Amino acid sequence: MAVLSTLLHATTFKTPFLSTLLPSIGLAYTLQAAVAIPSILAQTEKFYDLSGSLTYLSCTALSLYLPTIRARHAAAAAGAVKPAWPSIVGALRGLPNAGLNWRQVVLSAAVSLWATRLGSYLFARISSDGKDSRFDDIRNSPPKFLGAFFAQATWVSLCLMPVLAINAVPAATFASLPAAVGITDIIGILLYVGGLSFEVAADRQKNAWVQEKKEKKHDEDFLTRGLWSKSRHPNYFGESTLWTGMATTAAGVLTTNMGQVGMGLAGWGLLGKGIALAACGVSPAFVSFLLLKVSGIPMSETKYDKRYGDRADYKKWKEETPMFIPKL
Repeated sequence: MAVLSTLLHATTFKTPFLSTLLPSIGLAYTLQAAVAIPSILAQTEKFYDLSGSLTYLSCTALSLYLPTIRARHAAAAAGAVKPAWPSIVGALRGLPNAGLNWRQVVLSAAVSLWATRLGSYLFARISSDGKDSRFDDIRNSPPKFLGAFFAQATWVSLCLMPVLAINAVPAATFASLPAAVGITDIIGILLYVGGLSFEVAADRQKNAWVQEKKEKKHDEDFLTRGLWSKSRHPNYFGESTLWTGMATTAAGVLTTNMGQVGMGLAGWGLLGKGIALAACGVSPAFVSFLLLKVSGIPMSETKYDKRYGDRADYKKWKEETPMFIPKL
């Protein structure tokens, strides 16, 4: 209890946003460091992606319940009655005393669904393949390997920013907001559902193609069917789209006057709204930057260009198929 009191006191700030943001980021780096140490010693990347997904789940859960944990701890210290734990069902029903808003529950569930799906998919893949070629040049270098885990903690922190921000808004503030579904809610949820569906479908098509190749049902060297005939990287397009959806829904709340109050930015005017937009926009912007310029598309394109760059069929596929945004 003393440790909890110290941590809660050290991470309490004037603005609810910082009081939720900093502990969540701290948890991300702590979990990644905890997994990095045995991974470095064993020189294995087997649990890298799985640990990333677990970090998403843990940080999302912390941000969702941390305001209640603080309130219950403060009540206990004052000898008062502790507030009840939030009701997820009540929040989804729009009840005013649920302790959460339905948007907080939906966005947290959206992250959890994505992280669980991707983490299990990547863990199954590396368990089958035995290794990940991305780590061939770094798994034997402790500093570089540690850097990869801390880079993953940064990735989690930046991608979760809109969810952390909206989860930091007190329940009392949400009570002053319309409970009805708004236009940004609809747009955001549709983008998320469409993006996730696109990513899942692309991954399944790729898995089926790989399995068919193992079974000698075709001798193709690269996938050009299904969604892969519409975009050379449809899974990455889906990922960027789903994060854009979550950012849209969060921004629709955080840029309102009451959303500004909830973030502790009341009276900041356009600067406050700009900070809210930046907190939401950094997520899809960072994801897209990683996929387009760093670890996603560049690594894949370079690998395939080296293997098949002199082949006419490969050149034709690249010329006729957009790299990222699918053609109609």
